[in-house]
Amino acid sequence: MKKSFALLLCTTLLAGLLAGCGSSEAASTDTAAEGKKWVIATDTVFKPFEYTNENNEFVGIDVDIMAAIAEDQGFEYELQSLGWDAAVAAVQAGQADGIIAGATIKQERIDSGWIFSDGYYDATQTFVVGADSTIASFEDLAGQNVAVKNGTAGADFANSLKDQYGFTVTVFEDSPTMYQDVILGNSVACVEDTPIMAASIKEGGLALKIPEGMESEGAPYGYAIMDEADQELLDMFNAGLANIKENGTYQAILDKYLK
Repeated sequence: MKKSFALLLCTTLLAGLLAGCGSSEAASTDTAAEGKKWVIATDTVFKPFEYTNENNEFVGIDVDIMAAIAEDQGFEYELQSLGWDAAVAAVQAGQADGIIAGATIKQERIDSGWIFSDGYYDATQTFVVGADSTIASFEDLAGQNVAVKNGTAGADFANSLKDQYGFTVTVFEDSPTMYQDVILGNSVACVEDTPIMAASIKEGGLALKIPEGMESEGAPYGYAIMDEADQELLDMFNAGLANIKENGTYQAILDKYLK
């Protein structure tokens, strides 16, 4: 009888210990999930969507939208300002969970593995010329060179027209260098997202101008992931975006930078 009781007691204690270990592991897992900090990559200079202001603060429409969505959805994140190519590479390599950098939602990117959020801003791409330039139409570009930024919708727009209108294209890694190529006269035009270009000319005092009628059709920007394991963050982005649009925060952000 004593042996039976002792065996029962040991069995009960063992079961309790195992149950306790299981509960502790589950609690630890839940805590880790709740404490996750997402890494989000972005460009360095894409004004007014991301840039450094006069107080050396990293600001912009994308920066504020992500902050507002994170607050609305209750998640933590680290925004890494890497530059366009490096930001894309970081997400592709799994070193960042997603990218928000004025990325146009387009089929080519979807086909190559980008998984986009709902669109958060509709933008056009436009040709931009020197302040004293006489170029006023695509026909005026014949025999000339146009500067573009690598991997962007602006580059796609220029490449779609170069054979038709007889101009060549030079590729740059960032927007400021591309602008300077036109200002210095090495290229007669560059192609950039219209709101970025308008803000850069106005606030930077650039010797550039935007001719009328040399823009593309509008296309939306989206936040993007490249690994289905990060779907949770994409879902939170979409839910938060809907909420900040409804409560007026989204429009206030746009007005802050575009008005």
